[in-house]
Amino acid sequence: MVRDTRGTATPYPRPIRWLHWLMALLVAAGACVALLREEVSGRALRLWLLEGHRHIGLLVLLLIAVRLALRLTLRGAPPVPMPTFLHICAGVTHVLLYALLLAMPLLGWALSSAADQTIHFFGFTLPHIVAADDDLADRLQAWHVDVAWVLLGVACLHAGAALWHHVVRRDGVLRRMWP
Repeated sequence: MVRDTRGTATPYPRPIRWLHWLMALLVAAGACVALLREEVSGRALRLWLLEGHRHIGLLVLLLIAVRLALRLTLRGAPPVPMPTFLHICAGVTHVLLYALLLAMPLLGWALSSAADQTIHFFGFTLPHIVAADDDLADRLQAWHVDVAWVLLGVACLHAGAALWHHVVRRDGVLRRMWP
């Protein structure tokens, strides 16, 4: 059965919607910069791309904090009517996305600290959050990459579910988050 309930879903508050799409763009840009860095030669260019990747990650960290604060203070949109199982799946997916978006930049920051690399963020030098340790840096590098793949999978699941809601269920879920 195909339901068409277009226009009945209340949109999320505008700041939440803009942060959602800005963060999606930043995460995609961060992944592209990291992948591009692996393909280019030249020390200066690779270092410049690494610095860009760090800035993007730290922006995501800052924005996820803002987004969590907004989510706790702004009244959210009422839920779209759907089976309880789908609400649970959506909730678990959102919690995973928030946790991964928080973990990724923190792992990167810890990785840079363990590698004894100075981290700059728009002119500010950030403190090291772990002591310099080459073995720890290697482990954090592996975790950072592993979490990136998990984030990619959960983000694809999230996008696929939004498209499924839009095309199959036609319940307005995607329109709630559209800018």
